[in-house]
Amino acid sequence: MTDIPEVVLQTDELLAEARRLESMVDFGPDHFRPALEVLIKALNEEAGLNAVGRFTHYQRILNSLRNRLRMQAWLERHPEILDEEIHSPVVIVGLARTGTTLLHRILANDDRFHAPLWYEVRNPAPYMDWNAAGVDQRLEEAKSEIDTLLAVNPEFAAIHPMDPLGADEEILLLEHSFYSYVPNAFANVPSYTKHVQTHDNLPAYRYLKQQLQLLQWQKKQRGESAERWLLKTPHHLHFMNQLLRVFPDAQIVATHRDPTLSIPSITSMNYNLRITGADAPNKLEVAREWSELFADGVRHTMAVRQNVEQQFFDVWFEDTIARPFDVIAKMYEFLEMPFTPIVRAAMEKHTEANKREDRPTHEYTLEEYGYTAAGIASQFEEYCARFINARN
Repeated sequence: MTDIPEVVLQTDELLAEARRLESMVDFGPDHFRPALEVLIKALNEEAGLNAVGRFTHYQRILNSLRNRLRMQAWLERHPEILDEEIHSPVVIVGLARTGTTLLHRILANDDRFHAPLWYEVRNPAPYMDWNAAGVDQRLEEAKSEIDTLLAVNPEFAAIHPMDPLGADEEILLLEHSFYSYVPNAFANVPSYTKHVQTHDNLPAYRYLKQQLQLLQWQKKQRGESAERWLLKTPHHLHFMNQLLRVFPDAQIVATHRDPTLSIPSITSMNYNLRITGADAPNKLEVAREWSELFADGVRHTMAVRQNVEQQFFDVWFEDTIARPFDVIAKMYEFLEMPFTPIVRAAMEKHTEANKREDRPTHEYTLEEYGYTAAGIASQFEEYCARFINARN
């Protein structure tokens, strides 16, 4: 690991370096600054990062700042970007490991949807010499980043499919506002977690809308058209009120699975991210953090949806696995979109080419993370009573 550059995690230095690399100065709305400062302090004082971890977080923060600079420049160059309409997005939301990725990537084969691709959410703002018809530098960078991540921790391939051109989560767009739980997946940063939990995330969601407008404008430049966006991230469980304030006509596809199965899987995924950047991550600490975080999240969304039940469509993991196209057909009725033979054929082709058994098995136990089935069930008691127990 001697070839990993030494870096300094300091706010002013990162801001200056981003400006130097992009030859720009305007980061856009400054709502991101307090969260950035809390994050950097937590990374320095709480995370126990090794050289890989420090460099990884340095690069991710720098990358977000550079994207903010380029985004502001593109908005100034093409102010019509903010005229792009984001109409009635379909948003898949549920506990992680409940089939959200599977469903998202199947549905993304309907070309009536715009789905954010992994390379787009990592770098939503093109470089200033971007040509819609040319080679996109961001795609090449995405391929390299995925190769590096899998080289450091090959087991991650068994946990989450990585594809630079695959539909992926807009939490990576929220990361550019520094109001997301992405850093938490890679590091122990409790003070940052508290800051995100206790501060207004609405500016980040408003910025998310602008990022989608920029991506939609780019897609149009490439000759792509669609009727609506197809989004997905478990993160919205924690901020459903903010999501629906910014996208009041959103239609929510809520995925469900027994938390005694999903929560240990979530924990294993995040632990495997942490071991790439810290020498001694604590499995029990990771377990406690993520079970508490998602227990709070499902309680929040259950409270919010009481007043907007008509905007929610519920899907169970077992049904998605056993009979996905029956589930999707009913979902399209909810969305008031025809589920055409052409669309179904495209989805079936994708499903056949991306079988779960073609990837390594993701192995973990409740015990290694200090969980018991009874303990998790108690923590998610209200959620289980409504969505799980009646189906068992």
